[in-house]
Amino acid sequence: MSYFELHERSFLVTKCFGLSRNHPFVISSGPMWRFKSLSELCVRLKSDWRRRASAWVARGLKRSNEVFHPSKAAWMLPCLASGFSGFAAEMEAEQAAAEKWGFNLFRPTPARLLRELSADRPDKTDSPYTVDAGHFQLEMDVANYSRSAREGVLTERYQAAPMNLKAGVLNRLDLQLVIEPFIAERIENRSTGVVMHRSGMGDVTPRFKVNFWGNDTGSTALALLPFVKLPANQNGVGNNSVEGGVKLPFAVKVPGWDVALMSEYDLNRDQAGQGHHLEIANSVSVGHKVYKRLSLYGEFYGRVSMEQDAGWIGTVDTWLTWQLTPNLRLDGGAYIGVTRAANDLQPFMGLTWRF
Repeated sequence: MSYFELHERSFLVTKCFGLSRNHPFVISSGPMWRFKSLSELCVRLKSDWRRRASAWVARGLKRSNEVFHPSKAAWMLPCLASGFSGFAAEMEAEQAAAEKWGFNLFRPTPARLLRELSADRPDKTDSPYTVDAGHFQLEMDVANYSRSAREGVLTERYQAAPMNLKAGVLNRLDLQLVIEPFIAERIENRSTGVVMHRSGMGDVTPRFKVNFWGNDTGSTALALLPFVKLPANQNGVGNNSVEGGVKLPFAVKVPGWDVALMSEYDLNRDQAGQGHHLEIANSVSVGHKVYKRLSLYGEFYGRVSMEQDAGWIGTVDTWLTWQLTPNLRLDGGAYIGVTRAANDLQPFMGLTWRF
């Protein structure tokens, strides 16, 4: 058990005075307080800060030959309160992060230490945050539909319950398995009137995510997400090739906003022939709470292929999320193509569930 010690007549001046937590300002000393947890220390400080703040301000004003009156210190109390709250919250977060290193798949992170629910859906910009150790997460489209019409060919594609199954292995590592249980395609050649139908199971993509920093503390977060697509499709709904790549999701904590960016580098099979080519994708996603548990998001996504004569794909995406519980979130929206090579429209609805 770690202990936090504080002198009875000590006062920690918060960050609003420009002092870090590693250099507390001590007015006077006296008998020791001893705390078994940081939470206990913070509760004691929070109940004691008003009296000590007034006394400290009073002494400072008297030393500068000013007549002290409580009203002269009133303006400082909100500053002290705000500074102390942020200071205490940061200390709590750092203590929680330190405690979480001992948890793993077989020793789950307790509920009180779980980070905020974060998912790699519904946007194309993945999250840099991993699933807490010992917990599992289901991220799934209930259904989605995509439509593309170019060069006289209309392609419609339906998917039922495509999902990403996640398992938190360590505090900064999770394993993932992306599955496409059912895909149905309709391809119509408008010049000849020929219509082709095909359906079956799609491919399987194992992947993992390792967080480099920012999983529990800090203003930014970065992760590495390698993946390999295995050809498990039926009846030609896939290209029957092994493909893979790596993603670098990044997030910035901005008060009141969700901001994320991602770069992706893939090695995909050529449309013609048996070779492979490099594809590079970049995206940025921004979200904001609009009403209680309802949030609105927007994203721009771009993908460039190094294959000869391939067009670049650009989409503008938007969706809503509804946070039902700390462990369950619903979403719905659409990807809208803005370039000729992109799908014209892809509406979707789905959910994220942590357990």
